[in-house]
Amino acid sequence: MSQTRSRDEAVDSLEQLGLKEYEARCFVALTRLDTGTAKEVSDISSVPRTRVYDAIENLEETGLIFVQHGSPKRFRAVGIDEAVGTLRRQKDERIDTLETHLQSLEPPADDAEGALKQEVWSVSGSAPIQARTEDAIADADSEIVLLVVEEGLLTDEVVERLRAADERGVSIIVGGATAAIADTVRDAVPGVAVFESELDWLLGPETSDEVAISRLLLTDRERLLVGSFYPDEGRAHEEQAILANGLENGVVVVLRRLLESGFLPEA
Repeated sequence: MSQTRSRDEAVDSLEQLGLKEYEARCFVALTRLDTGTAKEVSDISSVPRTRVYDAIENLEETGLIFVQHGSPKRFRAVGIDEAVGTLRRQKDERIDTLETHLQSLEPPADDAEGALKQEVWSVSGSAPIQARTEDAIADADSEIVLLVVEEGLLTDEVVERLRAADERGVSIIVGGATAAIADTVRDAVPGVAVFESELDWLLGPETSDEVAISRLLLTDRERLLVGSFYPDEGRAHEEQAILANGLENGVVVVLRRLLESGFLPEA
């Protein structure tokens, strides 16, 4: 990776962590110097000299640089490990603060539980769908039924959550469209009921251009996730999903009855 690209990537990352552009550019410039004056920082960072002082002041308050008072003033960046540690702590503090404020806005527990009984939501993108798959497995109390069409959906995180669910006594059935899926689950979670047949209905006919099912997850007989994609377009970029919650939700009831009436083999 070139020096220019490394510098630009570092600046972008610092901005994502909360620094303003000029602050990020000045800090990156100082990491390339033993010490530097405002003019030297300006020359390397391309930040206007009159703006360097404001950026430096904020960086000092953040704990990312030292200032040597003299004529002219000289500046030095803290070590990389110290800078990373400082930024990580500040990020964690902001997340904790956000969590506190968001929790103060949540509805009362009784209202939240009641709302879940009639919810149906849509989600787009494999990453958020994968995250909700992992969360649903982690939250399961009594039963998990998981059907997947490809091994890539069984990430290390999903497998770890299945293992943890098995250890806390949750009944688990996993169906896979390939032998590799079944082998992965059997090796990682020996106590899980696994099968690799009767799942052609997930993908549909090979000649069909209709939507196919990528994953189906039912937990505690009341929380449902169904992912879908168009096979010709590829699952990773096109996956969509619906989420449904609650025993009284019609979508959940229909899917549960279909599963219980023969889509799954006897466990």
